[in-house]
Amino acid sequence: MQVVARNDVFSQARYRNRLLDALRQPDAELLAGASERVTLERGQVLFEPGDDVGVVHFPCGPTIAALIVTMENGAVVETATIGREGAVGGIVSQGNLPAFARGVVQVAGPAIRIDATRLQELKARSVAMRNLFARYADCLLAQILQSVACNALHPMEGRCARWLLALQDRIGGEDLPVTQQTLADLLGVQRTYLSRVLASLQRRGLVRSNRGVIRIHSRDELEKASCECYAAVRSHYDAVLSGIYPTAPLATGTGGPAAPGVLP
Repeated sequence: MQVVARNDVFSQARYRNRLLDALRQPDAELLAGASERVTLERGQVLFEPGDDVGVVHFPCGPTIAALIVTMENGAVVETATIGREGAVGGIVSQGNLPAFARGVVQVAGPAIRIDATRLQELKARSVAMRNLFARYADCLLAQILQSVACNALHPMEGRCARWLLALQDRIGGEDLPVTQQTLADLLGVQRTYLSRVLASLQRRGLVRSNRGVIRIHSRDELEKASCECYAAVRSHYDAVLSGIYPTAPLATGTGGPAAPGVLP
């Protein structure tokens, strides 16, 4: 994992994490002095269940992390996808707390890293920062709750379409660097089942899967194939943190314009 000098953190990260870009300049400067820019690798585990979460990561640009729950029999399922709209770690907790899920990097890329205790000290100095991060925690909880309902009630094709749309929102571009095995694991199904679902979407001209990449051919039609959960989560983000959730796919590797401020 590569680390960049702290005084270069925000000059290189602007327009790359929408949650940080929503901060006013004085608060951004507070975080800049206590943060460092790192490069996360695909498959890198940020924390395991039971670990003290002592570090908070803010994914930047195309970087994607996921919160994954593992059962006693080894089965896994993804409960939240986190990209440039958010953070991974105890963003609203008071000090270090044990993790409940595994935090793992799904798409490699840059991130801003800050010590959780240091972040708590900075939040104590800024009401606006505390409010922003508390609002984000509400949005993350909404995503997790919607994921629980989705996993229990919706057919696999709709769930798969929802996940692909959410991934494209955060990465941008048509090509999603995810294997069928990884997608099957995140959705909690066998790869053979997932392959049949992707084949159905492919026959309809929505996607194409090839050599570790899934390409989205028709965004509009994929949204129609998705279950209601995709729109529900986006709507909640817009209501609670307007401008934070990516509103349209962007070219891979670009951060796009800064998110508008979300606090008075």
